[in-house]
Formats: sequence, structure tokens, C-alpha cells
Amino acid sequence: MRSPIPDFLDETLDRHRSDRSGANADYIPDLAAADPEKLGICISTLDGVEYTSGDSEFEFSIQSMSKPFIYGMVLEQEGMAAVLDMVGVEPSGEAFNELSLDKMSGKPLNPMINAGAMVIHSLLGEPGTSLAERIEIVRAGLSEFAGRQLRVDDSVAEGEWGEAYRNVAIANMLRSYGVYTDQPDAVVQGYIAQCSILITTRDLGIMAATLAAGGVNPISGKQVLSPRVNRQVLGVMMTCGMYDAAGDWMTEVGVPAKSGVSGGVFGVLPGQVGIATFSPRLDKHGTSVRGANIFRTLSRELSLHIMDAPEPARSIIRRDRRFVDSQGVMVRICSLQGLIQWSGAENVIRTMDAPESNVEAFVLDLRRVNEINGVARRMLTEAMSRLEEEGKRIALMDPEDMLLCQSPSSSLPDVEYVDSPKALKGLRRLREDWSQRAV
Repeated sequence: MRSPIPDFLDETLDRHRSDRSGANADYIPDLAAADPEKLGICISTLDGVEYTSGDSEFEFSIQSMSKPFIYGMVLEQEGMAAVLDMVGVEPSGEAFNELSLDKMSGKPLNPMINAGAMVIHSLLGEPGTSLAERIEIVRAGLSEFAGRQLRVDDSVAEGEWGEAYRNVAIANMLRSYGVYTDQPDAVVQGYIAQCSILITTRDLGIMAATLAAGGVNPISGKQVLSPRVNRQVLGVMMTCGMYDAAGDWMTEVGVPAKSGVSGGVFGVLPGQVGIATFSPRLDKHGTSVRGANIFRTLSRELSLHIMDAPEPARSIIRRDRRFVDSQGVMVRICSLQGLIQWSGAENVIRTMDAPESNVEAFVLDLRRVNEINGVARRMLTEAMSRLEEEGKRIALMDPEDMLLCQSPSSSLPDVEYVDSPKALKGLRRLREDWSQRAV
């Protein structure tokens, strides 16, 4: 069967192709000369499947879309506290090229505006790192996110440096405030090289999917960012990624995103997909007109808004059965399914805690469970431990050891295991085992 997804992407691009509003960025020569009709899209899943349409293999410079990734790299290098001392995380409400500083500390308000991004760039590498070394750190780091070796477009970098008066002014102001001690020109040159790295829409989709997967590249399988740093990056993208349009973007589109003046936009739906678009014409905020509208369409038609409440799902408790053996001992079998997080674990615990004092044996069936997160795992094992303390018999159907009860450090070392469905069908024998052991 041919997947309908590529056809949907083709149709989506066709719906927006005729929109010729906006204009190319005119202050960078290569961007001003870019073909404004280019249009591409990529949706990348967390297991490395890529759905593309249009000019998805056309190369363009990454520009400000590099900022979240470099921010993550510096957080890994320096640690959260040290970076937060240098650059804040508050939305500026101003354009990306404004000198938006905290009035008390003098530090840039966030790492998504140019002032903050240049400070973040200056932190790459050890003290004394040369300009060339810092550029190579950037190139290699972004390549890890893309899953292939990227390169700097020297033509873009040279053209941007020739028009970098505002960024040089911002860098000099930051230096005068003592925000960093590096030479301003070197910081700007390195930052421009960072923005001049070439990517495709396909690359950008994979980079977005890496953030969607908790920092794991879906192509290489490498953990590029730790989960904690990845969460920080996404949080800043959500509040600051779209500059002075961040509020409108999050309320309307509802996907943590970042744009670049080359015409790229990428969005991250945590735990689901990474999405990237490319189209050079920009709106007044410096965001691709067609790219932003495509995201609006996808958000609406695919229900991607992060604040959308999902349709009422089936309970994670698939079945809850009670059996009474010949000696009057009640055996309760609770079968779970799907993904279990905090709210699901709370539901199960409430079921366990039902005021039925005559339940003496509790079987938790996890065969249809896809995943249990850390918090839910701790909640369920603690609940079962307390049932054991009350004298209840506990058994698990957990062939994948999702509760990690088979490890030496388990808090339930004496838990009983039911290994096969046949054991549940032979409930009479199971009842006999427990009734014989019942006090």
C-alpha cells in the first residue's frame, strides 16, 4: 500500500504555493537573491521515517534556526546554572535584532534573540578557543543533530559579515556591559558562520525530530542532548522561539518552533514528530509566510496544538476482574494497556485502594502496556509494596519487566510472576496456590 501521507503533504504545499505575499530578506546578499518560489516540507518521525514533498533537498543557510541547538550544546558544556547566569529565558516582546537586556543584571533576556545567541556562541569551547575552533565545534555539533556532515557556506558568511553593522554594535554593547570578555568582532564572525551552515528541509526535519525524541537523533540513535537539557531547549523555544510573534504563534499554532530569515521554520511536537518547512518570502516578524501558514494548516488539520485536549481515550485499565476461590479468598486481576504516566498510575492506585478488604491477591497484567514512565513506575511499585505490607499477595504479568521488579535493587524482591496467558486461564490453579499460602 502506498502511504497517503506524501499525498497529503503534496496537497498541502499546493494549497499554499500561490501565496506570494512577503519578501526575501534583503540585508544578506545571498538571501535576497534566493529563488522565492522554492517550497519544501519534511515530517520526521521518532523512528527515523521521513515524509517529504517539494524542494526538500534544496540547501539553504540555517540562520537563527541554529540557536536552539547551539543553546543545547552550551547547556551540556557549561551546565544549566552557569548559562542562566549569562542569558535569561524571558520573552523579549521585541524583534530578534533588538538589544533586549534584563534591566537589573544587564544580561540578554533569552538565547533566541541575537544578543543572547551571540553570548551563547561565545561560551562554546574552552577559554582561549580560537575562532576557527569555535566554528568547527558549531559545525560538528549541528551535524550531530542532522545525522550527516554539514558545511559552512562561505559566500553567505562573507555577504552577511559585510552587512553586520547592527550585530557588531550589539556585540560591542554587550562587551561594554561586561557580559563577556571576548573580542566583539570575533564573536560576530563566529556567530555569522554558525548561521551560514547549509541544511535542507529534510535535515531540519531530522533535527526537529531529535528534539521531539528527547535529544535522541532518530537516524544515528545517538543521544545528542540529555533529556533535561532537551526539555530546557523546548521550553525556551515555546516562549521565545518566534520572537515578538511568540504569543500569537503558541496560541494559534501551538507547536514549539523556531524560524530563520532564510525561510526555514521547524516545529517540535514532543514525543511525536519533528516538522520543517522552507519558503524564502518573509513576513514582518522575519518568518516565512508560506511556512507559517503551512504550520497553521497542519496544526488545525492534524490536531497538533500542544494544548489540545485529546479525545477521551480508553482507560488504561483494560479489564478489572475479581474471582473468589472455594475458600472465599478474592483474587483481583487488573489488566492495563497503552502508555502509563502520572495520571494513569493514579487511576490504577485508586483502583487498588478501593475499599474491598476481602481482596487478598492482586494480579497486575502489563502485557498490553507500551511504556511506563519513571514517575508512574515509582508510584505503582510503591503501591504494590504497601499492599504487600498489608498482607496481600502480589503477582505480575510483566514479560518486558516494565516495572523493573526483576532487578536486584527492586523494592519488590518477593513479587510473584505469571509468565504466560495460560497461567491466567488456569486461574483455579492460581487460586489454589494462593489459598494454600493464605494466612
